[in-house]
Amino acid sequence: MSDRTGREAVAAVWRIESARVVGALARYTGDFALAEDLAQEALAEALVTWPRDGVPASPSGWLLTVGRRRAIDAFRRRSALDDRYAALARGLGEGGAASGNVPADPARDGGDVLWDPDRIDDDVLALMFVSCHPVLAPEARVALTLRVVGGLTSDEIARAFLVPTATVQARITRAKKTLGAARVPFAVPPAGERAARLGSVLSVIYLIFTEGSSASSGDALIRADLAGEAQRLARVLARLVPDEPEAHGLLALLELTAARFPARTGPDGEPVLLEDQDRRRWDRSAIGRGRAALARAEKAGRGLAAYGLQAAIAECHAVAPSAGATDWDRIVLLYEALGRLAPSPVVELNRAVAVSMARGPGAALPIVDGLADAGALAGSHLLPTVRGELLTRLGRTGEARAELEHAAGLCRNERERAVLERKLAALP
Repeated sequence: MSDRTGREAVAAVWRIESARVVGALARYTGDFALAEDLAQEALAEALVTWPRDGVPASPSGWLLTVGRRRAIDAFRRRSALDDRYAALARGLGEGGAASGNVPADPARDGGDVLWDPDRIDDDVLALMFVSCHPVLAPEARVALTLRVVGGLTSDEIARAFLVPTATVQARITRAKKTLGAARVPFAVPPAGERAARLGSVLSVIYLIFTEGSSASSGDALIRADLAGEAQRLARVLARLVPDEPEAHGLLALLELTAARFPARTGPDGEPVLLEDQDRRRWDRSAIGRGRAALARAEKAGRGLAAYGLQAAIAECHAVAPSAGATDWDRIVLLYEALGRLAPSPVVELNRAVAVSMARGPGAALPIVDGLADAGALAGSHLLPTVRGELLTRLGRTGEARAELEHAAGLCRNERERAVLERKLAALP
């Protein structure tokens, strides 16, 4: 196997399995920060070994075995953990020996406590709750979870939040130290503590999905691995907290958005705009699951919250036979409600797009101009892209060209930048 092929194999496995590997090692060691370090060491060893010896039959099992061996080495080196290592040497169940809890019973739980397929979801969910622990600042919760659960690099997280990479790396390092100092247990919190931490968990799942559904950089518009992981986590979370409407609202939003993935790119991976998509290619099963989740959120009787409102907007698109037949007036109302509940420049920009479809570009341009005057979304290609579209529809070609050129210069995703360049080429 060539070095490049081996590295690509390692990257692919890591993207898919990193959260499960870190979660299993955290359960094994009882130490979140140590588990993440062990997983990174296993990854580094894979980058050396796999290109030379080939990809193992069970890549995730290989990573876990290396991580477990490194954990035992760490226990040996740390005199304060001599009693823990002695317990391991006596053959106690891995989960109990590592965490100090009741020893696992191999006859009852199966021999492979470290990689128990029935506990993978719990491991990843526990990883989410630990990463979103209240002892951490909000930005640290997001950065840490995107790193250890989403498998994003520090560069990708930095681009998502428009901050320097060094800032993200510092947040992750401080977050792990804070969790260690606070002796945060690796576990899904009890029911009484979940509500306070649920908002952060929902936010992180949404951000992982956003990076997957519209990659911030690279040559692929959609990263199905990240988006699929976010959907899976949302399903697990909805099962864990079945009485929380916003968990179902988020699940509905992700399902309804992912339903459009098959039609969002052409044969060569180029983006296909919503109005040009072949809606026959939309995933009707995903639409059905999304609408069912939205109905569960609505049944709670407390009114839709932020994710539920976004899911309702996605449902409007999902049921419309074409872009022209979409209920844009309802979408405008839903964005207005969302803006009152969770105001942000992105929500306001999306409202402007809906207004342009419902009432024309002239009605939407003042909204976008107001955002530009306020300096909103500086450094992002989204605002000049929308403004360029509106100016094009109004026949103000020179101004539209300047906006689209500015947007293309800011866009980090090669596929999206190609769309902007095609729009520029089509201008008179």
